[in-house]
Amino acid sequence: MPKVLVSDSLASEGLRIFEDAAGFELVNSPGLSVEELLEHVSDVDGLVIRSATQVTAEVIEAAPKLRIIGRAGIGLDNVDIDAATARGIVVVNTPKGNNITTAEHALALLVSLARHIPQATASMKAGRWDKKSFQGLELYNRTLGVLGLGNIGRVVADRARGLGMRVLAYDPFIPVEVAQKQGLELAELSEVLSRADAITVHVPRTKETVGLLNASAFEKMKDGVLIINAARGGIIDEQALLNALESGRVGGAGLDVFEEEPPGLDDPLVMNEKVICTPHLGASTEQAQINVAIAVAEQVRDHLSEGVVRNAVNLPSLSPEMLEQLRPSILLAEKLGSFQGQLAGSPVEDVEIEYAGEVSEYDVTAMTLAVLKGLLASTSEGVNLVNAPVIASDRGIKVIESKTSRSQDFASVITTRVRTRGGMHLIAGAIFHGVQPRIVRIDDVMLEAIPEGPTIFLKNRDEPGVVGTIGSVLGQDGVNISRMQLGLIPERSEAAMLVNVHPAPSDAALNHLRSLSAVIEARLVDLG
Repeated sequence: MPKVLVSDSLASEGLRIFEDAAGFELVNSPGLSVEELLEHVSDVDGLVIRSATQVTAEVIEAAPKLRIIGRAGIGLDNVDIDAATARGIVVVNTPKGNNITTAEHALALLVSLARHIPQATASMKAGRWDKKSFQGLELYNRTLGVLGLGNIGRVVADRARGLGMRVLAYDPFIPVEVAQKQGLELAELSEVLSRADAITVHVPRTKETVGLLNASAFEKMKDGVLIINAARGGIIDEQALLNALESGRVGGAGLDVFEEEPPGLDDPLVMNEKVICTPHLGASTEQAQINVAIAVAEQVRDHLSEGVVRNAVNLPSLSPEMLEQLRPSILLAEKLGSFQGQLAGSPVEDVEIEYAGEVSEYDVTAMTLAVLKGLLASTSEGVNLVNAPVIASDRGIKVIESKTSRSQDFASVITTRVRTRGGMHLIAGAIFHGVQPRIVRIDDVMLEAIPEGPTIFLKNRDEPGVVGTIGSVLGQDGVNISRMQLGLIPERSEAAMLVNVHPAPSDAALNHLRSLSAVIEARLVDLG
């Protein structure tokens, strides 16, 4: 029975998903202290959080059964993703649940800042009618610089164009042609800073983006520029912003997030008359809270019950439709890796994975991870798709991935080459009839074998009676042969075969096979 801990406040619609899920145990305990959290996570399979819970390496270490961390929202700076990945824990968020809400909040800050709405409201409530002090700025025909064209940045850009603003965007990860299709102009950061009348930040907080708008950046901006941050605290250097406000380089700032939350009572930015601010309300609408609660609950439930992964930050995410389409190839990839791992007689040095034909047209990341998972599972405990590349890296295994549109004999082929100190093995597989994984090549031998269950891999001299003798040895051991696939290497007068058996043969039977004069090699592998 999967057990899920919800340690931050979550909308009832999200909680109900766990309550209605068959076989799930829900523990709804928002507001836990650090000590209480460490105690509560000791036996949970899933952890659902918002921004308050700090999922540190210590918390992860205290949760030996934990399989997934779900963040109801976007930001994950309160999760030690590296520690989770090393433990094989999937980390997911809800990048689309509050897109509209956060984008609207950023635009609300921009319009309010341009027209001095909060200050004018405060003035009127104080009994004044002071029109002259609050002359505003018309946004029509002004240039808005959008830093980051993710889910929220694109919505902001679209809505700003609706206000008649020109949009200039910076995002090094968006191809120019993609931006052009959306009617957006891409530019380098320095150009956006120098041309924009207002700048809004929509990038995640990472090592690369902390302090993105610093003293040097403010020096490149127009005098009187407006600054909006409804993303994450720390992306703007707050001291540099304060200096730019005092010098007049920045005409005003609309802030929903801060480096320290909540900021101090006498925080100079909060007290500055050119700053309007809100207490991290970007996602705080009823619709957004319900959306992210439902989204994160469904993701955690589906992963724990079906192994489905969506919106993972440390694992490639596949839609249910794409997962269904690629499932046979992912299964094949894992079996190829497993076969290679069980054949390797010494430490693996490098792995080459080639995708040929139709499979090369897809994002093959999940398949590469599956190969690594299968490869390492025979020598490491707890290997999964999340931590397989970490384990491979720790062992110094070099992973090489390549694609080619050409495949000579099959519509799609996955070829693995694993090099160890003892040599190299090539194992290739294909999908038959769209759903059936097959081993189609082992080193120089071409064959068509179903990779499942206990399987004996034999190399032998091409002599009469070998197959019969092998069958006799296995029969004497009480082993049934369910399938046998053979391939020849005529130029060497050698043959190879894969023999699916049930049950697995005893060590004595395997040694008997190896003692036969015609047998060159006999290995037992379990292909699941």
